[in-house]
Amino acid sequence: MNEAAFRSRITGGVVVLALAFLYVPLAIVVLFSFHRTGNLSFPFEGFSLRWYRSVLDSEEFRSALRNSLVVAVATSVVTLLVGTAAAYGLTRLPGWLRAPLSFLFFVPLTLPGLFVGIGLLSWFTRLDVQMSLTTVTVAHLVYVFPYYLLIAGAALGRLDPALEESAQDLGANGWQVFWHVTLPQVWPLLAGATCLAFALSFDEFVITFFVIGTDSTLPMFIWSSLRRTVDPSINVVSTLLMAITILLWVVSFAFTLRAERQRGRQAGEAAGALA
Repeated sequence: MNEAAFRSRITGGVVVLALAFLYVPLAIVVLFSFHRTGNLSFPFEGFSLRWYRSVLDSEEFRSALRNSLVVAVATSVVTLLVGTAAAYGLTRLPGWLRAPLSFLFFVPLTLPGLFVGIGLLSWFTRLDVQMSLTTVTVAHLVYVFPYYLLIAGAALGRLDPALEESAQDLGANGWQVFWHVTLPQVWPLLAGATCLAFALSFDEFVITFFVIGTDSTLPMFIWSSLRRTVDPSINVVSTLLMAITILLWVVSFAFTLRAERQRGRQAGEAAGALA
């Protein structure tokens, strides 16, 4: 065996071990969500849907799921509207002003969730605001906004300004330029970033823990259930949460891939026109 083949096998082995380290625990969680008994250790004693029926029949679970959906939808919609406007404005500011404003927007990315949660709790308490799903939504906006802005800013920043200038020369106002020229070029990335915002909000726990009050979301439901008992119903809720999150990530990736293909097609058309 030559040295190159040996290194290739070593690299492949390391990759396999890393993937196993990441995904085997998740596979075990999913597997035991179908366990026939309440045991959470091997040997596996057979498949059953009894724990899924138990969880789906639980009003507490359904309420937590509804709350998570309400918060995630509100967070992603507000983030889409405000984040797109902020990204559009930032990409059109002069460089000396864009840098400090971008720093202020992206500071929450550098802060631990524990710090953000405690800070928001102190702020809401000082303002005498009752903890509720509204405070959770505000907290999630603080958390997910920089991620959305990062993607939206990158999408809007790489557009050709000549297209917008041409539309303005033809008499289009600012809104018409954005709606008919800018948005068609970046909407797949904005849609993908919105799905990402939804996923981040849907499974956020640390920040939610400090600002939720008496309500419950799906991550909070898992945490409270673990304090009472440990059985495959926890695996069921975790599996459902993981499935929804993975689905959103896949949709986000699909939109991103579509945006890249659209950009490549436009670049090809431009090169053909120049030729």
